[in-house]
Amino acid sequence: MSPAAPLNFQGFGGLNLAAEGFGAPDQPVVLLLHGGAQNRRSWRDAAQALAAAGRYAITIDLRGHGQSDWAKDGRYDLEAYAADLRAVLSQLQTRPVVVGASIGGYIALAALADGGAALASGLVLVDSGLTMDPAERQRMGDILRRHAKGFATLEEAAEASAELTPQHKPSSPDSLRRHMRQDAAGRYYWPWDPEFLGGLDVTPLADLEPKIAELKLPTLVMRGRESKVVTEAEMDRLRGLMPTAEFVDIEAAGHLIANERVDAFNATLLEFLERRAPRAPITFEAGSDARTLRDALGCFGTGVVVATTLGSDGEPKGLTANSFTSVSLDPPLVLLCVAKTASSLPAFSAADTFAVNVLHIGQQLDSQRFAKRAEDRFTASAWETWETGAPILKGSLAAIECDKHAWYEGGDHVILVGKVRRACFEPRRDPLLYFRGAYRRLHFM
Repeated sequence: MSPAAPLNFQGFGGLNLAAEGFGAPDQPVVLLLHGGAQNRRSWRDAAQALAAAGRYAITIDLRGHGQSDWAKDGRYDLEAYAADLRAVLSQLQTRPVVVGASIGGYIALAALADGGAALASGLVLVDSGLTMDPAERQRMGDILRRHAKGFATLEEAAEASAELTPQHKPSSPDSLRRHMRQDAAGRYYWPWDPEFLGGLDVTPLADLEPKIAELKLPTLVMRGRESKVVTEAEMDRLRGLMPTAEFVDIEAAGHLIANERVDAFNATLLEFLERRAPRAPITFEAGSDARTLRDALGCFGTGVVVATTLGSDGEPKGLTANSFTSVSLDPPLVLLCVAKTASSLPAFSAADTFAVNVLHIGQQLDSQRFAKRAEDRFTASAWETWETGAPILKGSLAAIECDKHAWYEGGDHVILVGKVRRACFEPRRDPLLYFRGAYRRLHFM
């Protein structure tokens, strides 16, 4: 077995999150999130199997678990855990496949659905859905609370563990030693902050259902056939919400699939990874999935602009774009690509002038606002006009007023070339950047 390399990440609010890496760091990354009242060592067998298969497995202790910091402010809600995960993903050099078991799965689903999808390349839920069976959640919570003050011996801990997960009893009391912490007096404790038991509520996932339905990541959902935590009815509900996801029942397994059926879990996970997240570079060829081409083109980082003009009715029109570039200095020409599906395309087609507003890091909300189909895009953004009357967003990093110079067909976009009349810029701000489907900011070495 390859040795684990210690790692550390900064979570939400600066919390230190302890982690380990298995395998070669230059291999495709798989990030594993454990369940409640567990720790990163629960993934040891799976991480070793991933490393042997040419993956770099990172196991991480959730806040309040293992060697990660306890939350001094008591923040163990789903939002805080999801913010931790997004923070970790932003610190990785490549987009990992995120594997979440039990509570780890709920956290992964919340984090990726609510703004983090571009930071991952795949999702695996292990006996997780949109909610937990209330009776089983209550039963497990009662057991954990009852033993929160620890155990005099490992034998006592083994009895409690067997009561908690009857389908996965410890092979021996001593096998629990690496999963426990021991104080100076020799008393054993499960390595987690008891406060987390009252903090984590998965019901906010219901509010994220529309966003979960929009997730396009390759997704695998594993359920233990004998699980009482996630019911078959819950799986049917998730199938309806995520029709492109793959669903697998693991026979003779309960809630702790990765521990109860190690070989079956590893085989199912590795087979999915080989098919949906192959180790070789992902390739687009003419006629294949357009999403793959979009991801490839997304590797080119760009700025973000809001293009504006006046409609035939005299009302301001605008849209967000990142397909913008300079063409020529003499004459001064710029180029903008506009999707044929854009609601404001007719206005740009009819107008003789337009403006391009280059956004700075503080204008992300403007970018999001003008990317949506809405009639009130300009009401929340301060703007003015120059000579042509095209709206100029106040405070932009740069504003460029143009006459229409040329208009070309470009597949599912049109190519608008403008001749610059006037340009004004603010040199002391940083740009809003877009890379791999997410907003970014400059990072200076």
